[in-house]
Amino acid sequence: MENKIYSETLILKLKEPLKLKCGKTLNNIEIAYETYGKLNENKDNAILVLHALTGDAHAAYYHKDSKKPGWWNDMIGENKAFDTSKYFIISSNILGGCKGTTGPSSINPETNKPYALDFPVITVEDMVNVQKRLIDFFGIKKLIVAGGSMGGMQALEWSIKFPDIVEKTIIIASSARLNAQSIAFNAVMRNAILTDVNFNNGNYYDKKHPESGLAIARMIGHITYLCEEAMIKKFGREFKDKPNFDFGIDFQVESYLEHQGQIFVDRFDANSYLYITKALDYYDPIKEYGSLENALKDTKSKFLIISFSTDWLFTTKQAKQMVNALVKINKDVSFVELESKCGHDAFLLEFDKQTKIIKSFLRG
Repeated sequence: MENKIYSETLILKLKEPLKLKCGKTLNNIEIAYETYGKLNENKDNAILVLHALTGDAHAAYYHKDSKKPGWWNDMIGENKAFDTSKYFIISSNILGGCKGTTGPSSINPETNKPYALDFPVITVEDMVNVQKRLIDFFGIKKLIVAGGSMGGMQALEWSIKFPDIVEKTIIIASSARLNAQSIAFNAVMRNAILTDVNFNNGNYYDKKHPESGLAIARMIGHITYLCEEAMIKKFGREFKDKPNFDFGIDFQVESYLEHQGQIFVDRFDANSYLYITKALDYYDPIKEYGSLENALKDTKSKFLIISFSTDWLFTTKQAKQMVNALVKINKDVSFVELESKCGHDAFLLEFDKQTKIIKSFLRG
């Protein structure tokens, strides 16, 4: 039986305002974060783990009031991929989120009401700038960054923006920018929320929430997280019970998607979903710097890039684009494509395979 270790989400209140990429300034930012392990005297054993689209600061261990551990609990801890006996692990909720860090559901100090759509449009670059404030709070001068999916994009941006700090970068199931297909999926998901009868231009916090739209958005997202092989293995064409001969839920895959949609509305904010998916769409260091080689030319980091064979959301081809750019400019990069039947979700499921590779990379 697992020996439970408990963690707590803390809040850092930033004193200085933050100038955002959109040109606006955000004041009174709060950052939700957790830490695991101990920071050494030299403050050079820190790893910042960066979460995916709907993650939060609770990356590992248990909370007192929760039966589920953090989202990367199998990767963080003693003798795990991110070994807490050696490293000081930091995880924070992103800017624009709804799990403690300032976002559209936070109270706007100018109105004493939730920001809703008055919250400024944010980018991956803004998320990283907020994380940098947290790292500065700890006095950390050297850092390892690691993340999967959107977390991988944040890790890439860290290596570009703060080359003198980042020593190692681990990018898993991610890419330098979204392709047109992923942008299209995000657009459809946002449209499901925006057209919900209860959306009310984002001002729903004291009313009925746009639960139907958010649930549909999540259902669409889950389709992209799996692959055909995973779908067949998990559901096939099996019925939930027997055919109803109506437009209700007949198949097991339908039941799964409905369940995922319903449990999601209890833990996530629809406005945050809009802002975060848009931030993903906007991220494009290739366009920003003219090429990926130009974007990465000043980085001093060593890179580990991992892709999964059945991930069609962030493909191996997209991962190799980053690898090839780094090789072209003579940067230190290791690349592995892992065989998996889990699709994009593999970075949250294939722990043993990732652990061996990450441990080796960190030792090196």
